[in-house]
Amino acid sequence: MTTSTALSVREITPRIGTEIIADKAALLSGDHAADIRELLERRGVLVFPKIGFTDDEQIAFTETLGTFAAENRGEKLYKVSLDTEVNKQANYLKGSLYWHIDGTMNDVPILASLLQSVSLGSDGKGDTEFCNTYAAYDALPDEDKAEIESLRVMHSTWNTLFYYEPEPDIRTLRQMQAIGGDRDLPLVWRHRSGRKSLVLGATARHVVDVDYRKSAELLVRLRGWATSPQFVYRHVWSVGDLVVWDNTGTMHRATPYDPTSGRLLQRTKLAGEEPFA
Repeated sequence: MTTSTALSVREITPRIGTEIIADKAALLSGDHAADIRELLERRGVLVFPKIGFTDDEQIAFTETLGTFAAENRGEKLYKVSLDTEVNKQANYLKGSLYWHIDGTMNDVPILASLLQSVSLGSDGKGDTEFCNTYAAYDALPDEDKAEIESLRVMHSTWNTLFYYEPEPDIRTLRQMQAIGGDRDLPLVWRHRSGRKSLVLGATARHVVDVDYRKSAELLVRLRGWATSPQFVYRHVWSVGDLVVWDNTGTMHRATPYDPTSGRLLQRTKLAGEEPFA
């Protein structure tokens, strides 16, 4: 564990995840924002165990790290729950149980999300998993990198529907299609930093100008590679935990849980700073 005057830092796994121990005042001061941002870009996921921010503190801490991004309806905090009594958009969140990147339909995807546990589910389920898509790309054999370097993939929000409802009726399909259209994105994201990451997940429908069978095989193979244990961190929640992840270099998913279990997380977001390229 490395220690500064205010932050204690420990790598959780070799390729993803860092735990940060700090008091609230140090985090809210913004004095360590640059160090935290550097760690986030390098490690993908940051865990602040049982920090227990109030709503206002979570918002304030988010603002120290970059440009705050409100939700579509202007809310600063978003309730993450599959219970429709808690979140009227809960059905849309069913796709969160599958590997994805947030904001693939946006010109500039969000930079990061900050998720804090408010209450645990009575069933003891609902962990959150993350994978490092920078590390997954870096570890690919050179011949695989050459194969995918210039490929592009069609992404659609509504493609996630078929993961949890394989035979939707036309009304449900049209509702999902109304949320977002289609976007042609690079399979390999060339970041301004010079690093590269894979752009995959449940919104990925097919590789452009590639035979459908070969496209499916490639996307499934790459997803399996990127989500293999060496690139994955699984967070088991305690109340008050705050987890921050770099949305531009990771995928994430929730593990299944009972919608009525009482599991509740709350999210804030940082606005994106670079488009897919």
